[in-house]
Amino acid sequence: MEQIKRLPDAELEIMKIIWEANEEVTSAYIMKQLKGVKTWGNTTVLNFLARLVERGFIQSERVGKSNVYTAIMDEKCYLQNESKSFLERLHGNSVKSLIAALYNGHTITEQDLKELKDFIDENTREG
Repeated sequence: MEQIKRLPDAELEIMKIIWEANEEVTSAYIMKQLKGVKTWGNTTVLNFLARLVERGFIQSERVGKSNVYTAIMDEKCYLQNESKSFLERLHGNSVKSLIAALYNGHTITEQDLKELKDFIDENTREG
């Protein structure tokens, strides 16, 4: 698997908006989505967008007087890479260690465990 650069939280937040839109977006669209969530100004958002273009996560195209931004990096691919990296770095690639940490820290509920068991059962039948 190709090594994908990890995004800082702020840039990841911008990417989530672009992925969710699932189409070309403008900085104005992103600002609208961030309203009430972040207090970033337009210049800050434009700087994040420029960095995302530079890193190869999005592409920018001039349309009229605005730039439109489109995701190049697939969300599913990024999330899989981040999840694998997290598991390797913090839990030595042990899913059991991750689940135990969540369970012992009371972060994971009985309902979560049931959903996990159902997921495993469903995927072992198919696999």
